[in-house]
Amino acid sequence: MSLTLGHEPLIHRLNHTIGAGEILTLMGPSGSGKSSLLAYIAGVLPPDIRSTGEIRLGGTLLNPLPTAKRNVGILFQDPLLFPHMSVGENLAFSLPQGLRGKARQQQVDEALERADLSGYGNRDPATLSGGQQSRVSLMRTLLAKPRALLLDEPYSRLDQALRQHFRDHIQSLVEDTGLPTVLVTHDPMDAPTSGEMLQMTDLKQGDTEN
Repeated sequence: MSLTLGHEPLIHRLNHTIGAGEILTLMGPSGSGKSSLLAYIAGVLPPDIRSTGEIRLGGTLLNPLPTAKRNVGILFQDPLLFPHMSVGENLAFSLPQGLRGKARQQQVDEALERADLSGYGNRDPATLSGGQQSRVSLMRTLLAKPRALLLDEPYSRLDQALRQHFRDHIQSLVEDTGLPTVLVTHDPMDAPTSGEMLQMTDLKQGDTEN
């Protein structure tokens, strides 16, 4: 696949496969096309960027599908929690509407436990630390049962101690859930110890195939 802005190639002939539970890291500065690639995968590419090629998730061709049908989860720089909802209500928002009562509460409680936030369900999100808010946002994304995960510089708002903890938390959850994951960042420290890394400068110049 390729992405072009005007006459400038952002990504040229990228051909890559991400396995289950693997994290592909895209490294590059702001404006290098990292977020444009995530937008292309998610189905929200701005109209001024032209695309060619295909995106497949398993055996499903994503290109003709609207964003809501792609079943791809996205985690952004900011947690984007709903301020008028409690922590538990934020998590429950991603659950199917048909899931009710104890089954619904059980999913929320299990998500809180995995986020090391047991007992925080009734808290106002504003009372949580930045790292805690990020973990709630991640679990809310995962409760929607995505088939792939996109990470748009999710560590950039955290201090160094929280960054490392959240990096480890994400890597563990990705491995446990088996989600193919794309991480974009400008910081080499954000890349997991396992998994591949691609430099955005290389993607402008020719084939990148794996």
